[in-house]
Amino acid sequence: MAAVAALIVGALMLLALGANPITGYHALLRGAFGSSDALTSTALKAVPLILVGVGICIAFRANVLNIGGEGQMVVGGLLGTLVALAFPGIPGPLMVPLVLVAGMVGGGLWGAIPGALKAYFNVNEILSTIMLNIVAVQLMNYLLAGPLIDKTLTTTFARIPQTRRLSPNADLPIISHATGLHAGVVVALLAAVLVYVLLWRTTLGFRLRAVGLSREASRYSGMSVKGTITLALTLSGAMAGLAGAVLVFGSLSHRMVTDGSATGFTGSAGFNGIVAALFGALNPLWTIVSAFIFGGLLVGGTAMQIAVQVPSSLIVALNGLVVVFVVSIEIVRRRYRLRLEPALGAGDVGPGPPPAIEGTEGLPGSAEMVEG
Repeated sequence: MAAVAALIVGALMLLALGANPITGYHALLRGAFGSSDALTSTALKAVPLILVGVGICIAFRANVLNIGGEGQMVVGGLLGTLVALAFPGIPGPLMVPLVLVAGMVGGGLWGAIPGALKAYFNVNEILSTIMLNIVAVQLMNYLLAGPLIDKTLTTTFARIPQTRRLSPNADLPIISHATGLHAGVVVALLAAVLVYVLLWRTTLGFRLRAVGLSREASRYSGMSVKGTITLALTLSGAMAGLAGAVLVFGSLSHRMVTDGSATGFTGSAGFNGIVAALFGALNPLWTIVSAFIFGGLLVGGTAMQIAVQVPSSLIVALNGLVVVFVVSIEIVRRRYRLRLEPALGAGDVGPGPPPAIEGTEGLPGSAEMVEG
């Protein structure tokens, strides 16, 4: 319903811009899903969205907000790059897992900082994660324009902020040479499944969700609330850091490069991953589907822009509209449950929905969190 509502409003925006919505959406669908190359581009665009999205699922289930995916991706990519540069001779079967783990470590450390600040000093995690995004970008700019710059391409008049070509042993294996599909897709799918198992099939996942539902009850039951909050943002950052490593070692240039901004490296996946997680109701498995849809929007948006001559920012607007409608539908659902309570309380209908828990009202799927 959220997607349909967003597309309807998007159609009105296309009409306001003097474009034909049917032509525009047809071009978008063909550009995103109309051929094997288009499907590959969509899948590759979805990979970082899946990884960031499942990390968001971990954080939001613990009722902490991770807005630092951009910075965590950057630091994950940097640490993976440093490992590849430091040990270029390690064989591929060992190098690839090593650089991916390094990416997770980098992102996890960058997520642990706001996690600890939130848990032990009650620092607002939204502010701290956003500020750390800026720090990460400046760190990347310094390293790529200085110590890590590719000196073979550096002249007096040109200093390209990028590393040299990284060791081929660190390249992600190619699944299809015809389309360029690489193993990052498999990594993302496995990560989503493992996070799902973590959240709903392990005691750690139960503790994360319990702390998210009620910190006071969790503290009373003997759980380490502060440690769990820190761990939630650490794990969330680790997933974003893994996304950053995949971007580096699955890229066509096989090097880390930037234009001086976070989006120059991440492509805004750190923020779009939040949208994918919300659209997937904070469920890692549904995040796979939603990330693929949003990947298609981003890839097909270029085709739509060419076909009907509309600004590329229209796709950004569509993403935002989906978020608005997802949140709106959750509000409608909650009001519907509240209207049912009198009847359910009378015993005429049967067992009612779980009660709202303080601190989860604004989260999509909060009722499912209680049921879980």
